Amino acid sequence: MKLGVFDSGIGGQAVAIALQSTFPTATIIVIDDRAHIPYGNKTADQVISLTDAAIQPLLNANCDAIVLACNTATALAINPLRAKYPQHKFVGIEPMIKTASKLTKSHTITVCATPATLASDRYNQLIEKFGKDINIIEPDCSNWAQMIEDNQINHQQIKQTVDESCTRGSDVIVLGCTHYHWIKDLIIELSNERAQVIEPSEAIGERLKSILKTS
Repeated sequence: MKLGVFDSGIGGQAVAIALQSTFPTATIIVIDDRAHIPYGNKTADQVISLTDAAIQPLLNANCDAIVLACNTATALAINPLRAKYPQHKFVGIEPMIKTASKLTKSHTITVCATPATLASDRYNQLIEKFGKDINIIEPDCSNWAQMIEDNQINHQQIKQTVDESCTRGSDVIVLGCTHYHWIKDLIIELSNERAQVIEPSEAIGERLKSILKTS
């Protein structure tokens, strides 16, 4: 089995590590587009064009499935890519609003995501479908992907975001960008058991099993 993983930056590597555990015999090809990061501050047309160009090696490699390990690319580009390349299987990553809505006991969750993801039609559809009855905090994480990419983690900024979210009653923190997977342990530590921290790595593997009919 051959799986392709695309992210604008290093987030794809975190997803690939998780997928290798789920599919130990698979060949996993990871592609990024670090020349154009961050995607989260770009227009929809820019994200579609950049994603299309970046995944060409994965298309040419005839991967059994291509994972868009980028919430922004999924939100803005996955439908155009599916329409343009119907012979290929694409799996996207989305903020886990449905899961968070089931987990929260305070009826308040926090979604950490890029501006482009938060502004996307797909995100708002998820909110409309699963988040109408809960309070959703959307902190400014617009520089997080870049600081993670540059390995310049601003602990104080992240701590402030976590503390403010928990103070406002959030008991679930959704990581809506795969870059943030690299600081998941830090966010868990900072939340100090006040909130669950969730991201979709495991769900991606299950989705791939489903579409590829593996067990």
